[in-house]
Amino acid sequence: MKAIQVQAFGSPEVLQLREIPTPQPAAGQVLVRVRAAGVNPYDAYMRSGSYAIKPELPYTPGSDAAGIVETVGAGVKGVAKGARVYTATTLSGAYAEYALAVEAQVHPLPERISFTQGAGVWVPYGTAFHALHQRAHGRRGETLLVHGASGGVGIAAVQLARAAGLRVFGTAGSERGAELVRREGASEVFRHDQPDYLEKIMTATAGRGVDVILEMLANVNLGHDLKLLAQNGRVVVIGSRGDVTITPRDLMARRASISAFTLWATTEAEKQEIFAGLGAAMEAGIVRPVVGRELPLAQAAEAHRAILEPGAYGKIVLIP
Repeated sequence: MKAIQVQAFGSPEVLQLREIPTPQPAAGQVLVRVRAAGVNPYDAYMRSGSYAIKPELPYTPGSDAAGIVETVGAGVKGVAKGARVYTATTLSGAYAEYALAVEAQVHPLPERISFTQGAGVWVPYGTAFHALHQRAHGRRGETLLVHGASGGVGIAAVQLARAAGLRVFGTAGSERGAELVRREGASEVFRHDQPDYLEKIMTATAGRGVDVILEMLANVNLGHDLKLLAQNGRVVVIGSRGDVTITPRDLMARRASISAFTLWATTEAEKQEIFAGLGAAMEAGIVRPVVGRELPLAQAAEAHRAILEPGAYGKIVLIP
């Protein structure tokens, strides 16, 4: 099969398309014929060698895929050959024509969700669900600010929060991205590339502040976020690319809090709640992944360059 392989950590050019043996499922495993693979920022960090998790070389990147079950190993009872599925991590990597996974990593993909959309379910929507519901405990009627709302996780958070009855604000770095965020349900959208956007956010809350902030770039925004919080406000850090300085008194004055997580550290109970919630939300039409760009598998290096550029717009997916 064709697959992207990383022989050494480094720049996007280390992503090489190679012919490697197709894996075969052992007991409890599932082989998925990949129709689309999702590209996530952590894929780029891992490829560069800067991520906390460093896989054994060589490796095939990617955790998010969508496709058809090709075959199953002994003892697999919850999924059958021919089923439409998405993956929530894999054993062999998603940037390939086939991906090997254990049964617990494979989940039903409803007919209403395309394969390219399905490649944008696990990391974006799992992250947004965990941040909004399990970390921030967002409640109906609260005001949520999604920083970087035009990317995959941001759009997921906007959709889930609207469905949960929160008032949703979002930021974006381009007018195209801002229009996408409005279309997906944000009541107010602010251009974070404009110097007065923080003042505009406070004005939109009549000076009260926001209850919850989901932060995609904490090293740039966290210090400012704390000044936007209402009493008992919460910031959930989803992403950061460096160090940051904050003023603790901004938290103290508001009885506010900061929490952070990685999706890989979620507990088994949390994962089961996420899978159940996302499955119901897909069936109800709440989960609607936005695919901003499709690239052939051979252009994985271009996808890794694009995923970290400003002006995010939906998901980037690779097509084997």
